Amino acid sequence: MAKTLAIVFGAVFVLVGILGFFPNPLVGPDALFVTDTMHNIVHLLFGAILLVVAFAAAAMSGLWLMILGVVYLVLAVLGFFLIPEGGQLLGIVAMNHADHWLHVALGVALIGSSFLAKRA
Repeated sequence: MAKTLAIVFGAVFVLVGILGFFPNPLVGPDALFVTDTMHNIVHLLFGAILLVVAFAAAAMSGLWLMILGVVYLVLAVLGFFLIPEGGQLLGIVAMNHADHWLHVALGVALIGSSFLAKRA
């Protein structure tokens, strides 16, 4: 189950990363979830990590779901405290308030998926 969840999350991250490079109302510089080139690259990187782990080392999928879930929760906390009104996290990645809440949801979903996969 962890492999399947890693594939699903990985594919979604890759698709969102690609989508961010094209004008759309969901992700982008002027979209609901503010992204810039670096933010899009992070989505692609996280998606690639999950896909590579799922296909090359499936037994590690649960661990990587947990790791990325923790990373997203840390990003949310940093975002809420360092850039509450929107801007760039650490001067590198563009984010807004909607991103912070999405990062909370993703962190919880990824960590929950890791625990769910361990039970299955």
